[in-house]
Amino acid sequence: MQDPAAIPDDPHFPPNLAVIDHPRRVEILAFPNVQLLDVTGPLQVFGSANIAVRHSGRAAAFYAPVMIAAQSVVTSSSGLGLVAQPLPPMTLPVDTLLVAGGIGVNEAAANPFLVNWLRNRAQAARRVASICTGAFLLAEAGLLDNRRAVTHWSRCAELAQRFPAISVEPDPIFIRDGTIWTSAGVTAGIDLALAQVESDLGRDVALAVARDLVVFLKRPGGQAQFSTLLALQMDGGRFDTLHSWMATNLASDLTLSRLAEQAGMSERSFSRHYVRATGRTPLRAVEELRVEAACRLLAETALPIKRIAERCGFGSEETLRRGFLRCLSTTPGDYRDHFGG
Repeated sequence: MQDPAAIPDDPHFPPNLAVIDHPRRVEILAFPNVQLLDVTGPLQVFGSANIAVRHSGRAAAFYAPVMIAAQSVVTSSSGLGLVAQPLPPMTLPVDTLLVAGGIGVNEAAANPFLVNWLRNRAQAARRVASICTGAFLLAEAGLLDNRRAVTHWSRCAELAQRFPAISVEPDPIFIRDGTIWTSAGVTAGIDLALAQVESDLGRDVALAVARDLVVFLKRPGGQAQFSTLLALQMDGGRFDTLHSWMATNLASDLTLSRLAEQAGMSERSFSRHYVRATGRTPLRAVEELRVEAACRLLAETALPIKRIAERCGFGSEETLRRGFLRCLSTTPGDYRDHFGG
C-alpha cells in the first residue's frame, strides 16, 4: 500500500487522489451491543467518499471499508444484527483501524484475546481511531498511554480515573494525537471520519460527503461536544420555545426586556427563573449563542469579520472580539486561523 505522503499532488484531482495503487482498507471493529451509529456513520462517510471520487472522474474506489468482529454476526444495542468479516490476520495491510463504542464496550475491553488482537493489529495500521466509548478499548490495549484523548462526555471522568496515563480532554468533538484519533459522542464519529477524508482527499471531497449525508456542518475537532443551544435545552424544557426564537433572531434586539416580553414574564421574574433553570443569565446565554453562530461562519465561510459581527448581532468587531475573549479566551481572527478552511 502506498504511503499517502508519497502520493504526488495533481492539479486535476484533490490532494492525494491523483495516484492510488489499491483501495485503502478501512476496518471498524465491532462487538456485541455495539452502538449501531458508531459503526454505520463512519463507514458511510468512507463509502460516500468513494462516490465523490468517482464523480471526480476516477474509476477506482479510494477506500475499502469493512466491519470486522470476533463473531460472524454482531447484534447491536438497538437489536439490529450486523454481518461481520472475521478478524483479519496481522499481515493483511490496513490503512485505517477504527474501534466502535457502545454499551458492550466494557465486556469487550475485558476480553484478553480481543484486547491483545487490537494491540497487535494497531501496529499494522497507518492510523487508529476510536468512536465514542471505543476509547476504552484503545486504552485497555495501551494505545492511548501518554496521549491526549476524548470520549463521550458522560464517561470522560471515568476514562481519566481508570487510565491515569491518558490526558483526557472532555470538551473536543475529536482529538488527533499523532497517528491516534479519538472522538466524543456518536455523531462525532462522523466528524472524525470526515476529517480523515479531508486529510486524505482534500476539503472539497470532505464537504461533498457532508452535503451528501446532509450533515448540518462539518465540525472541526476542537469545537465543544455540546452546542450552546443543546446545553440550554437541558433546563427541562421551560424555555425551549424562547431559545429557538433567540437562535433564529440573533441579529435582532435581544435585550433583557425583549426576552422577558417574549417569555411573557416580568424582567425580574424572568431573570430569576432563567438563571435557576439554565445556570446562566439571559444576556450571557445570548452572548454564547451569538459567539457559537460566529464560530460557524468563521470556520465555514470567507465572510469578513465585520460582516459576521453584524449578522450575529454583535454590531461591531470590537464587541464580537470581547465576546470571544469572554467565552472562548481567543479572538475571532485566531479562531478562523485555527479552524477555518
